[in-house]
Amino acid sequence: MVWNKYAAADYAKAHANAHSTGRCAEYTRKAINAGGVDIGRTLHAKDYGPLLQAAGFNGIEADDLPVIGDVVILQPYAGGNHSGHMAIFDGQYWYSDFKQRDMWGGPGYRAARPAYKIYRKEVVFQRALAFECTLM
Repeated sequence: MVWNKYAAADYAKAHANAHSTGRCAEYTRKAINAGGVDIGRTLHAKDYGPLLQAAGFNGIEADDLPVIGDVVILQPYAGGNHSGHMAIFDGQYWYSDFKQRDMWGGPGYRAARPAYKIYRKEVVFQRALAFECTLM
């Protein structure tokens, strides 16, 4: 199935809670799946990078602005959740299991600014061959 970043973002928005439920990886993975890409599963959000890469997502440069469908993986920070965090961008907001105010997803991440990587799946369209039949 072809990656539909709009469907993924719409799913994330439609299923977001008012506050975190501690299930960012599950919600983000399900949004990606709703966009047509099965990335598989792993226990911790911090470990989804290789699964995203295996599904055709690539890390973007640190100075690139995020676009709809981008996925961020944040590593854990001292004193925070050992699972890390992940979220998907809808073009305006980041969503995980809730609508975030920014990419960091919470005051602990915002203060600690742990290592992170943003992944993007480029969609390459193949031009269909057209065959013309003529009747004589």
